[in-house]
Amino acid sequence: MQPHVSGTEGYAAEADSLFVRYESIPSEQAHAAVLHLLPKAPARVLDIGAGTGRDAAWFAGLGHQVVAVEPTDALRIRAIQLHASPAIIWVDDCLPELATLAARGEQFDLVMLTAVLMHLDDGQRRRALPNIAARVAPGGMLIMALRHGPVPPGRRMFEIDAESIVEPARQLGLALELNRHGESLGAENRAAGVTWTTLAFAKRP
Repeated sequence: MQPHVSGTEGYAAEADSLFVRYESIPSEQAHAAVLHLLPKAPARVLDIGAGTGRDAAWFAGLGHQVVAVEPTDALRIRAIQLHASPAIIWVDDCLPELATLAARGEQFDLVMLTAVLMHLDDGQRRRALPNIAARVAPGGMLIMALRHGPVPPGRRMFEIDAESIVEPARQLGLALELNRHGESLGAENRAAGVTWTTLAFAKRP
């Protein structure tokens, strides 16, 4: 039995619909705001909260080596089958500690957190940021998408002010490269009034 991971509430039960929703939006479209910031292949990419594996597969297809972290068994196991690739290593790990990744000791040219941090409360985010920053290689990029808006039933989510991330990140040696706010690509989220902030940081060499 998998131990409960804070923030993953509701995901296993909704796995079927999540695969349909996530996989219907191409990664190039989801990450259009940061395409110019992505490293040239081959690079080392870490996708934290990889979900259905959509982005991990996209990065692998671009020629990158990817480590995909997903704590929800119902998503990770199916994602491995859907996006089978020798260029993707799947890891069962979770924030705020990222203990398994820390034990591996690797650093990455690009670290992605798409729709992840809103599952952590303030205290958990403060603990998580240094652990995330530690995985970014000098000269590497950290890119995250922050969700704003109503919380779906059965989920654990918190509102995040971008500044509450930007200043602690700066203290960890992460310089802000992009701060962009926009509407949701998914029709369901858009109708519910969900918006997103994309933040990109460069780690000082």
